[in-house]
Amino acid sequence: MTVTAQMVKELRDSTGAGMMDAKKALVETNGDMEAAVDWLRTKGLAKAAKKADRVAAEGLVGVAVMGGRGVAVEINSETDFVGKNADFQAMVHNITKTAFRAHTVEELKNADLAGQPVHVVISEAVATIGENMNLRRMASVEGDHVAAYVHNSVADGLGRIGVLVAIKGSEHTFAKQVAMHVAATNPLALSEADLDPVVVERELAVQTSKALEENAASAKPKPDAVIQNNIIPGRMKKFLAENTLMGQMFVMNPEITVAEAAKQAGVEIIAFVRMGVGEGIEKKEEDFAAEVAKMVSA
Repeated sequence: MTVTAQMVKELRDSTGAGMMDAKKALVETNGDMEAAVDWLRTKGLAKAAKKADRVAAEGLVGVAVMGGRGVAVEINSETDFVGKNADFQAMVHNITKTAFRAHTVEELKNADLAGQPVHVVISEAVATIGENMNLRRMASVEGDHVAAYVHNSVADGLGRIGVLVAIKGSEHTFAKQVAMHVAATNPLALSEADLDPVVVERELAVQTSKALEENAASAKPKPDAVIQNNIIPGRMKKFLAENTLMGQMFVMNPEITVAEAAKQAGVEIIAFVRMGVGEGIEKKEEDFAAEVAKMVSA
């Protein structure tokens, strides 16, 4: 597979690796971007990168809570200007409220909003505002209490990042603090048991290769048993702690984990949702000069 300059740039942007290292990684992995990230990490040439850090899109996330249920909805647009549009904000707000009567995106798209299905409301907004829009996803949590938090808020319940945290118990202040923690740390899962096994296996493969290569290059290599029984398990323990909500150090009190903080608060965290605008969507690269020239000549 031919490695293009754009591929090298994308890999450099997502990992911080040098140009030649990025190119070599792509050559070694036949252009597989995820494998190239792992190759760079194995060589110690890149930081761990999440897909969300490498993608972008525009729009808003809306969150709302009613009783013991919270809902989060993402609606995308082509530019960030639309997110500042009062009509767009009102539409996202209303669709978020409508989400209490749905459990899936498809149900929400067909739910009634002021006498019309939500998907029709969005289509009419596209015609009015002049940009393509998409109701991309929704999620919900339930518990004795649900706290919501919006980061980079543009209006009540609307912003770039929306978080919901459901707890068993009645400590409302703590639940809101955990929601703020989730917005800041972006854990992959609630606990180790909830992590995607594929993610864990991939990380184990990276850490194993990295530890073995480092040991082979060391002036005083350690016995293989030490690598297999101490070094690799230790690195995986660190990975699990940093990427699970319950294992992370609580931002409100970095001396204890979130799990310990929940125990002290007398509650159980049972679910969370963190929804950031554009996660998982490859943003189209635009040639601004060409776009302006096209508009002028039109």
